[in-house]
Amino acid sequence: MHNPSFRIDQPRNRTTSVVFASPHSGRDYGLEFLRRTMLDELGIRSSEDAFVDRLFDTAPDYGAPLIACHAPRAYVDLNRASDELDPAVIRGLRVQRHNPRVSSGLGVIPRVVAGGRAIYRGKLDREEAQQRLDRIWHPYHENLQRLLDESRATFGQAILVDCHSMPHEAVRTAPGRADKRPQVVLGDRFGAACGSGIMERIEGAFTAVGLRVARNAPFAGAFITQHYGRPSIGQHAIQVEIDRSLYMDETRIRPSRHFPGFRDVLRGVIEDIAEIGRAEALPVAAE
Repeated sequence: MHNPSFRIDQPRNRTTSVVFASPHSGRDYGLEFLRRTMLDELGIRSSEDAFVDRLFDTAPDYGAPLIACHAPRAYVDLNRASDELDPAVIRGLRVQRHNPRVSSGLGVIPRVVAGGRAIYRGKLDREEAQQRLDRIWHPYHENLQRLLDESRATFGQAILVDCHSMPHEAVRTAPGRADKRPQVVLGDRFGAACGSGIMERIEGAFTAVGLRVARNAPFAGAFITQHYGRPSIGQHAIQVEIDRSLYMDETRIRPSRHFPGFRDVLRGVIEDIAEIGRAEALPVAAE
């Protein structure tokens, strides 16, 4: 069934076990949501992984599907568990066990955007929060799991590449020389979410085009990587964080003049990662 909150771009022929996903690049804010927020149109977009879906939209050319959310992260965060609900922004919730993400306002229905700026003046009804989950969160994750199940059924394994972007500030303040700081951070929950050989080959795909790569610091992967990364059943997950300054004007949230060239660079990375999903595929027994 068609769901307007996300899209799935399928290849003509599925030739790799890799599935690409962009859960935070949604930019369909809607007038009703914009009327309710305290923030202006740039402020509300500050948590968005802007244009990441466009950076990875060549995935189907190499036999891999891409699932990308249209709904914005400030509206519902797909990289959180559905029960990471914040009583400070949703009426009628009891305070549950301590959760650092929820406490900081970054639950599945976020209370704040980047910089800790509040999204709303008051609280949301619990029914509205549940509607967002039912309309967006659950269908997205059901379809993502379906794509991974199809990969496992066809190729004997699945590799999820969960695509994100990070503010330049996140790496600019890292210790060491500026020319040594990472431009890409790969997160696999410190090895728990992905086989080491696959991680090494994905890292190699980025370093082969001259990008500086770090693992698990400052981002090791959140709910999606933790939930879907199950190497014991042949289901691997890696979170990819790319420095936004490489392709966009972070202040105005616009593609920079470097965007076309960087997208071409990533085309080669996508091709190499898709090849990993062919080389690492396991034989599937005939029924």
